Amino acid sequence: MKINLNNLRDTEKLGKIIAKCIEKGAVICLNGDLGVGKTSLTQFIAKEFGVKEYIVSPTFTIIKEYNGKFPFYHMDVYRINSEDDMYDLGYDEYIYSEGVTVIEWSRLIEGILPQERVNIEIKRIDDDKREVNIEGKGMFYERLVKELKKYENTVN
Repeated sequence: MKINLNNLRDTEKLGKIIAKCIEKGAVICLNGDLGVGKTSLTQFIAKEFGVKEYIVSPTFTIIKEYNGKFPFYHMDVYRINSEDDMYDLGYDEYIYSEGVTVIEWSRLIEGILPQERVNIEIKRIDDDKREVNIEGKGMFYERLVKELKKYENTVN
């Protein structure tokens, strides 16, 4: 599924739709170039999900934990050297928990990601516009697709 975002307000709307569909154990994988809006989308998802703290990219800490409707885990694996490093950080305890996990740069650990997840690829069109491709597997993904079909920026 492809979505066109024309500005930050559209990114916020997308974040709200994603948050509305989230269920316990959901994994959201975000990919795209530096500065394309992965952390901004995460901020909007978290805010709508009930996280009160300001979300920043956990580039150096790798994983940050927040409280929302249920636990919200934000990972930035840009600086990870190998998938084994993720296990040293307790990756399994987050991914297979009752919380929600958002992973930036998830392609770097693709071999250990769960089958049921939502993959979001963000591409920069210009300073404001983005093209977002969403694919996945599982109940969360199916619910998200159903909601996104109602959204005016969805491209078939």
